[in-house]
Amino acid sequence: MDLGIIGLAQSGKTTVFNAVTRGHAQTGVYGAGVEPNIGVVKVPDERLDRLCAVLKPKKVTHADVRYLDFPGAPAFGRGGGPAAQFLASLAQCDALIHVVRAFTNEAVPHPEGSIDPHRDIASMDMELIFADQGFIERRLERLDTEVRSMRPGEREAGEREMALLRRLKEGLEGEKPLRAQSISEDEARMLANYQFLTDKPLLLVLNIDEGAVGEATKMEEEFRARWGGPHVEVAALCGELEMELTELAEEDAAVFRADMGLSESGLDRMIRLSYDLLGLISFFTVNPEEGRAWTIRRGTPAVVAAGKVHSDMERGFIRAEVIGWEELMECGSLAEARKRGMVRTEGKSYPAQDGEVLHILFNV
Repeated sequence: MDLGIIGLAQSGKTTVFNAVTRGHAQTGVYGAGVEPNIGVVKVPDERLDRLCAVLKPKKVTHADVRYLDFPGAPAFGRGGGPAAQFLASLAQCDALIHVVRAFTNEAVPHPEGSIDPHRDIASMDMELIFADQGFIERRLERLDTEVRSMRPGEREAGEREMALLRRLKEGLEGEKPLRAQSISEDEARMLANYQFLTDKPLLLVLNIDEGAVGEATKMEEEFRARWGGPHVEVAALCGELEMELTELAEEDAAVFRADMGLSESGLDRMIRLSYDLLGLISFFTVNPEEGRAWTIRRGTPAVVAAGKVHSDMERGFIRAEVIGWEELMECGSLAEARKRGMVRTEGKSYPAQDGEVLHILFNV
Protein backbone atom coordinates (compact mmCIF):
# COMPACT_ATOMS: atom_id res chain seq x y z
CA MET A 1 0.00 0.00 0.00
CA ASP A 2 1.38 3.38 -1.05
CA LEU A 3 0.33 6.48 0.90
CA GLY A 4 1.29 9.86 -0.53
CA ILE A 5 2.01 12.63 1.99
CA ILE A 6 1.29 16.10 0.62
CA GLY A 7 1.08 19.56 2.13
CA LEU A 8 1.72 23.20 1.49
CA ALA A 9 5.11 24.72 2.32
CA GLN A 10 6.00 24.85 6.04
CA SER A 11 3.17 22.50 7.00
CA GLY A 12 5.55 20.10 8.74
CA LYS A 13 4.69 17.20 6.46
CA THR A 14 8.28 15.92 6.32
CA THR A 15 8.35 15.99 10.12
CA VAL A 16 5.22 13.84 10.09
CA PHE A 17 6.88 11.58 7.50
CA ASN A 18 9.89 11.17 9.79
CA ALA A 19 7.60 10.46 12.73
CA VAL A 20 5.69 7.63 11.05
CA THR A 21 8.68 6.08 9.28
CA ARG A 22 11.34 6.66 11.97
CA GLY A 23 13.18 8.46 9.19
CA HIS A 24 15.64 11.33 9.22
CA ALA A 25 14.73 13.18 6.04
CA GLN A 26 15.88 16.78 6.04
CA THR A 27 13.04 19.20 6.67
CA GLY A 28 12.38 22.59 5.14
CA VAL A 29 14.61 22.16 2.07
CA TYR A 30 12.32 20.96 -0.67
CA GLY A 31 12.60 22.64 -4.03
CA ALA A 32 12.27 21.91 -7.71
CA GLY A 33 13.74 18.66 -8.94
CA VAL A 34 13.79 16.90 -5.58
CA GLU A 35 12.43 13.37 -5.54
CA PRO A 36 9.91 12.28 -2.88
CA ASN A 37 11.23 10.91 0.39
CA ILE A 38 10.25 7.24 0.58
CA GLY A 39 9.91 5.17 3.74
CA VAL A 40 8.65 1.62 4.23
CA VAL A 41 7.22 0.62 7.59
CA LYS A 42 5.78 -2.57 9.00
CA VAL A 43 2.10 -2.48 9.89
CA PRO A 44 1.83 -3.12 13.65
CA ASP A 45 -0.49 -6.05 14.33
CA GLU A 46 -0.69 -7.38 17.87
CA ARG A 47 -2.84 -10.29 16.68
CA LEU A 48 -0.06 -11.68 14.49
CA ASP A 49 2.53 -11.15 17.22
CA ARG A 50 0.45 -12.99 19.83
CA LEU A 51 -0.40 -15.82 17.44
CA CYS A 52 3.22 -16.35 16.43
CA ALA A 53 4.36 -16.23 20.06
CA VAL A 54 2.29 -19.41 20.56
CA LEU A 55 2.88 -21.18 17.24
CA LYS A 56 6.56 -20.13 17.07
CA PRO A 57 7.29 -19.97 13.31
CA LYS A 58 10.92 -19.26 12.41
CA LYS A 59 10.02 -15.86 11.00
CA VAL A 60 7.27 -13.27 11.51
CA THR A 61 6.47 -10.94 8.60
CA HIS A 62 4.15 -7.97 8.98
CA ALA A 63 2.45 -6.23 6.08
CA ASP A 64 4.25 -3.24 4.57
CA VAL A 65 3.09 0.33 4.04
CA ARG A 66 5.11 2.66 1.85
CA TYR A 67 4.97 6.40 2.56
CA LEU A 68 5.97 8.87 -0.13
CA ASP A 69 6.64 12.40 1.10
CA PHE A 70 6.06 14.68 -1.88
CA PRO A 71 7.65 18.14 -2.16
CA GLY A 72 5.70 21.20 -1.09
CA ALA A 73 6.35 24.44 -2.99
CA PRO A 74 6.89 24.63 -5.93
CA ALA A 75 5.14 21.32 -6.49
CA PHE A 76 2.07 22.64 -4.65
CA GLY A 77 0.76 26.00 -3.67
CA ARG A 78 0.87 27.97 -6.91
CA GLY A 79 -2.77 27.60 -7.99
CA GLY A 80 -2.16 25.37 -10.99
CA GLY A 81 -2.19 21.87 -9.59
CA PRO A 82 0.86 19.74 -8.73
CA ALA A 83 3.92 20.16 -10.93
CA ALA A 84 3.82 17.72 -13.82
CA GLN A 85 6.94 15.86 -12.66
CA PHE A 86 5.15 14.69 -9.50
CA LEU A 87 1.76 13.81 -10.99
CA ALA A 88 2.65 10.32 -12.21
CA SER A 89 3.99 9.21 -8.82
CA LEU A 90 1.16 10.89 -6.93
CA ALA A 91 -1.45 9.24 -9.14
CA GLN A 92 -0.09 5.80 -8.28
CA CYS A 93 -0.72 6.24 -4.55
CA ASP A 94 -3.60 4.31 -2.98
CA ALA A 95 -4.56 7.24 -0.73
CA LEU A 96 -3.37 10.75 0.07
CA ILE A 97 -2.39 12.17 3.46
CA HIS A 98 -2.68 15.96 3.54
CA VAL A 99 -0.66 17.41 6.41
CA VAL A 100 -2.21 20.73 7.43
CA ARG A 101 -0.36 23.27 9.55
CA ALA A 102 -2.15 24.03 12.81
CA PHE A 103 0.94 24.82 14.91
CA THR A 104 2.57 28.15 15.65
CA ASN A 105 6.31 28.72 15.37
CA GLU A 106 7.72 32.21 14.84
CA ALA A 107 10.98 30.69 13.62
CA VAL A 108 9.06 29.00 10.77
CA PRO A 109 6.73 31.65 9.35
CA HIS A 110 3.74 30.52 7.30
CA PRO A 111 4.12 31.57 3.62
CA GLU A 112 0.66 33.18 3.79
CA GLY A 113 1.57 35.17 6.90
CA SER A 114 -0.91 33.51 9.26
CA ILE A 115 -2.02 30.12 10.56
CA ASP A 116 -5.34 29.16 9.01
CA PRO A 117 -5.86 25.39 8.56
CA HIS A 118 -9.26 25.81 6.88
CA ARG A 119 -7.74 28.12 4.27
CA ASP A 120 -4.89 25.67 3.63
CA ILE A 121 -7.24 22.70 3.24
CA ALA A 122 -9.29 24.62 0.70
CA SER A 123 -6.11 25.67 -1.12
CA MET A 124 -4.81 22.10 -1.43
CA ASP A 125 -8.23 20.85 -2.50
CA MET A 126 -8.11 23.36 -5.36
CA GLU A 127 -4.62 22.20 -6.34
CA LEU A 128 -5.87 18.63 -6.70
CA ILE A 129 -9.02 19.77 -8.48
CA PHE A 130 -6.91 21.73 -10.99
CA ALA A 131 -4.87 18.60 -11.68
CA ASP A 132 -7.99 16.49 -12.39
CA GLN A 133 -9.54 19.26 -14.49
CA GLY A 134 -6.43 19.45 -16.62
CA PHE A 135 -6.39 15.71 -17.15
CA ILE A 136 -10.06 15.61 -18.14
CA GLU A 137 -9.63 18.50 -20.57
CA ARG A 138 -6.72 16.74 -22.30
CA ARG A 139 -8.61 13.44 -22.38
CA LEU A 140 -11.68 15.09 -23.89
CA GLU A 141 -9.57 16.67 -26.61
CA ARG A 142 -8.16 13.26 -27.58
CA LEU A 143 -11.55 11.56 -27.40
CA ASP A 144 -13.16 14.20 -29.57
CA THR A 145 -10.72 13.31 -32.34
CA GLU A 146 -10.79 9.54 -31.76
CA VAL A 147 -14.58 9.19 -31.59
CA ARG A 148 -15.07 10.63 -35.07
CA SER A 149 -13.10 7.77 -36.63
CA MET A 150 -14.65 4.98 -34.53
CA ARG A 151 -17.10 2.37 -35.79
CA PRO A 152 -20.72 2.82 -34.60
CA GLY A 153 -20.48 0.39 -31.64
CA GLU A 154 -17.18 1.84 -30.44
CA ARG A 155 -18.43 5.38 -31.02
CA GLU A 156 -21.28 4.89 -28.54
CA ALA A 157 -18.86 3.83 -25.82
CA GLY A 158 -16.62 6.80 -26.58
CA GLU A 159 -19.56 9.19 -26.46
CA ARG A 160 -20.65 7.78 -23.08
CA GLU A 161 -17.15 8.31 -21.74
CA MET A 162 -17.11 11.88 -23.04
CA ALA A 163 -20.50 12.62 -21.47
CA LEU A 164 -19.28 11.26 -18.12
CA LEU A 165 -16.05 13.26 -18.23
CA ARG A 166 -17.94 16.45 -19.07
CA ARG A 167 -20.27 15.89 -16.10
CA LEU A 168 -17.33 15.26 -13.76
CA LYS A 169 -15.53 18.33 -15.10
CA GLU A 170 -18.60 20.44 -14.38
CA GLY A 171 -18.60 19.16 -10.80
CA LEU A 172 -14.90 19.97 -10.43
CA GLU A 173 -15.53 23.47 -11.74
CA GLY A 174 -18.02 23.78 -8.87
CA GLU A 175 -15.15 22.81 -6.49
CA LYS A 176 -16.61 19.36 -5.87
CA PRO A 177 -13.97 16.59 -5.74
CA LEU A 178 -14.73 13.37 -7.60
CA ARG A 179 -15.01 11.37 -4.37
CA ALA A 180 -18.02 13.55 -3.46
CA GLN A 181 -19.72 13.24 -6.84
CA SER A 182 -22.31 10.63 -7.73
CA ILE A 183 -20.63 7.89 -9.76
CA SER A 184 -22.34 4.57 -10.55
CA GLU A 185 -20.56 1.20 -10.50
CA ASP A 186 -20.50 1.10 -14.30
CA GLU A 187 -19.06 4.61 -14.42
CA ALA A 188 -16.47 3.71 -11.77
CA ARG A 189 -15.31 0.81 -13.95
CA MET A 190 -15.03 3.22 -16.87
CA LEU A 191 -12.78 5.48 -14.76
CA ALA A 192 -10.77 2.71 -13.09
CA ASN A 193 -7.54 3.36 -15.00
CA TYR A 194 -7.59 7.14 -14.70
CA GLN A 195 -6.18 7.52 -11.16
CA PHE A 196 -7.86 10.87 -10.47
CA LEU A 197 -6.38 12.63 -7.43
CA THR A 198 -9.68 13.91 -6.00
CA ASP A 199 -11.12 10.40 -6.22
CA LYS A 200 -8.52 8.98 -3.86
CA PRO A 201 -9.30 8.47 -0.16
CA LEU A 202 -7.98 11.42 1.83
CA LEU A 203 -6.67 11.62 5.39
CA LEU A 204 -6.40 15.17 6.73
CA VAL A 205 -3.69 15.31 9.38
CA LEU A 206 -3.78 18.44 11.54
CA ASN A 207 -0.21 19.10 12.65
CA ILE A 208 -0.80 20.72 16.03
CA ASP A 209 1.27 22.25 18.84
CA GLU A 210 2.38 19.97 21.66
CA GLY A 211 0.32 22.08 24.04
CA ALA A 212 -2.81 21.36 22.01
CA VAL A 213 -2.55 17.57 22.21
CA GLY A 214 -5.24 17.49 24.88
CA GLU A 215 -7.61 19.26 22.46
CA ALA A 216 -6.92 16.88 19.56
CA THR A 217 -10.25 15.05 19.72
CA LYS A 218 -12.21 18.29 19.83
CA MET A 219 -10.27 19.64 16.85
CA GLU A 220 -10.88 16.47 14.88
CA GLU A 221 -14.61 16.75 15.47
CA GLU A 222 -14.61 20.40 14.37
CA PHE A 223 -12.72 19.74 11.14
CA ARG A 224 -14.59 16.51 10.43
CA ALA A 225 -17.88 18.43 10.59
CA ARG A 226 -16.66 20.83 7.89
CA TRP A 227 -14.36 18.73 5.73
CA GLY A 228 -15.38 15.13 6.38
CA GLY A 229 -17.32 13.18 3.82
CA PRO A 230 -17.12 10.08 1.63
CA HIS A 231 -13.64 8.61 1.95
CA VAL A 232 -12.30 11.55 3.99
CA GLU A 233 -11.06 11.25 7.58
CA VAL A 234 -9.39 13.65 10.02
CA ALA A 235 -6.64 13.09 12.57
CA ALA A 236 -4.79 15.56 14.79
CA LEU A 237 -1.27 14.95 16.06
CA CYS A 238 1.88 16.84 16.95
CA GLY A 239 4.43 15.88 14.31
CA GLU A 240 7.36 17.33 16.26
CA LEU A 241 6.42 15.39 19.39
CA GLU A 242 5.82 12.16 17.47
CA MET A 243 9.19 12.50 15.73
CA GLU A 244 10.95 13.02 19.08
CA LEU A 245 9.21 9.95 20.53
CA THR A 246 10.63 7.74 17.77
CA GLU A 247 14.08 8.40 19.27
CA LEU A 248 13.03 6.79 22.57
CA ALA A 249 12.82 3.11 23.41
CA GLU A 250 9.31 1.78 22.76
CA GLU A 251 8.58 1.25 26.47
CA ASP A 252 9.70 4.80 27.34
CA ALA A 253 7.69 6.24 24.46
CA ALA A 254 4.61 4.33 25.63
CA VAL A 255 4.95 5.76 29.16
CA PHE A 256 5.35 9.28 27.77
CA ARG A 257 2.26 8.87 25.56
CA ALA A 258 0.26 7.62 28.52
CA ASP A 259 1.28 10.68 30.54
CA MET A 260 0.15 12.87 27.62
CA GLY A 261 -3.17 11.01 27.35
CA LEU A 262 -2.25 9.45 23.98
CA SER A 263 -3.56 5.92 23.49
CA GLU A 264 -1.55 5.09 20.36
CA SER A 265 1.37 6.34 18.30
CA GLY A 266 0.98 8.59 15.29
CA LEU A 267 2.08 5.71 13.06
CA ASP A 268 -0.52 3.32 14.47
CA ARG A 269 -3.24 5.96 14.14
CA MET A 270 -2.43 6.87 10.56
CA ILE A 271 -2.23 3.24 9.45
CA ARG A 272 -5.51 2.36 11.16
CA LEU A 273 -7.34 5.30 9.60
CA SER A 274 -5.77 4.61 6.21
CA TYR A 275 -6.91 0.98 6.35
CA ASP A 276 -10.42 2.13 7.24
CA LEU A 277 -10.47 4.68 4.40
CA LEU A 278 -9.35 2.11 1.86
CA GLY A 279 -11.55 -0.67 3.21
CA LEU A 280 -8.51 -2.87 3.91
CA ILE A 281 -8.21 -5.86 6.22
CA SER A 282 -5.51 -8.38 7.06
CA PHE A 283 -5.57 -12.15 6.95
CA PHE A 284 -2.77 -14.41 8.14
CA THR A 285 -0.90 -17.48 7.00
CA VAL A 286 1.12 -19.48 9.52
CA ASN A 287 3.40 -22.46 9.00
CA PRO A 288 6.59 -23.67 10.71
CA GLU A 289 8.69 -21.39 8.50
CA GLU A 290 6.75 -18.15 8.65
CA GLY A 291 3.79 -16.33 10.14
CA ARG A 292 2.68 -13.54 7.83
CA ALA A 293 0.04 -10.84 7.44
CA TRP A 294 -1.48 -10.12 4.04
CA THR A 295 -3.44 -6.99 3.14
CA ILE A 296 -6.60 -7.25 1.02
CA ARG A 297 -9.74 -5.21 0.44
CA ARG A 298 -12.74 -6.12 2.53
CA GLY A 299 -14.91 -8.63 0.68
CA THR A 300 -12.06 -10.15 -1.35
CA PRO A 301 -12.90 -13.76 -2.36
CA ALA A 302 -10.70 -16.47 -0.88
CA VAL A 303 -9.35 -17.44 -4.31
CA VAL A 304 -8.12 -13.87 -4.90
CA ALA A 305 -6.71 -13.67 -1.38
CA ALA A 306 -4.80 -16.87 -2.14
CA GLY A 307 -3.25 -15.12 -5.12
CA LYS A 308 -1.74 -12.56 -2.75
CA VAL A 309 0.28 -15.37 -1.19
CA HIS A 310 1.28 -16.93 -4.54
CA SER A 311 -0.15 -16.84 -8.05
CA ASP A 312 -0.05 -20.68 -8.19
CA MET A 313 -2.48 -20.79 -5.26
CA GLU A 314 -5.01 -18.69 -7.14
CA ARG A 315 -4.68 -20.66 -10.38
CA GLY A 316 -4.88 -24.08 -8.70
CA PHE A 317 -7.21 -23.15 -5.80
CA ILE A 318 -9.14 -26.10 -4.37
CA ARG A 319 -10.37 -24.82 -1.02
CA ALA A 320 -9.31 -22.81 2.01
CA GLU A 321 -9.15 -24.04 5.58
CA VAL A 322 -10.20 -21.12 7.77
CA ILE A 323 -9.98 -20.37 11.48
CA GLY A 324 -9.96 -17.20 13.58
CA TRP A 325 -6.60 -16.17 14.96
CA GLU A 326 -7.75 -16.37 18.59
CA GLU A 327 -9.18 -19.86 18.08
CA LEU A 328 -5.94 -21.05 16.49
CA MET A 329 -3.92 -19.52 19.30
CA GLU A 330 -6.11 -21.32 21.82
CA CYS A 331 -5.59 -24.66 20.04
CA GLY A 332 -1.85 -24.20 19.69
CA SER A 333 -1.63 -25.69 16.21
CA LEU A 334 -3.67 -26.19 13.06
CA ALA A 335 -3.58 -29.96 13.58
CA GLU A 336 -5.13 -29.61 17.04
CA ALA A 337 -7.72 -27.17 15.68
CA ARG A 338 -8.72 -29.77 13.07
CA LYS A 339 -9.08 -32.42 15.79
CA ARG A 340 -11.41 -30.13 17.72
CA GLY A 341 -13.46 -29.42 14.62
CA MET A 342 -12.70 -25.70 14.75
CA VAL A 343 -11.40 -25.39 11.19
CA ARG A 344 -13.94 -24.52 8.46
CA THR A 345 -13.66 -25.36 4.80
CA GLU A 346 -14.52 -22.54 2.41
CA GLY A 347 -14.66 -22.28 -1.37
CA LYS A 348 -13.47 -19.77 -3.95
CA SER A 349 -16.19 -17.19 -3.40
CA TYR A 350 -15.89 -17.02 0.39
CA PRO A 351 -14.99 -13.43 1.43
CA ALA A 352 -11.90 -13.61 3.64
CA GLN A 353 -12.43 -11.86 6.98
CA ASP A 354 -10.17 -9.63 9.04
CA GLY A 355 -7.98 -11.60 11.43
CA GLU A 356 -8.65 -15.02 9.95
CA VAL A 357 -5.92 -17.56 9.32
CA LEU A 358 -6.13 -19.18 5.88
CA HIS A 359 -4.51 -22.45 4.89
CA ILE A 360 -4.80 -22.77 1.10
CA LEU A 361 -5.07 -26.16 -0.59
CA PHE A 362 -4.27 -26.02 -4.31
CA ASN A 363 -3.09 -27.98 -7.35
CA VAL A 364 0.26 -27.04 -8.85
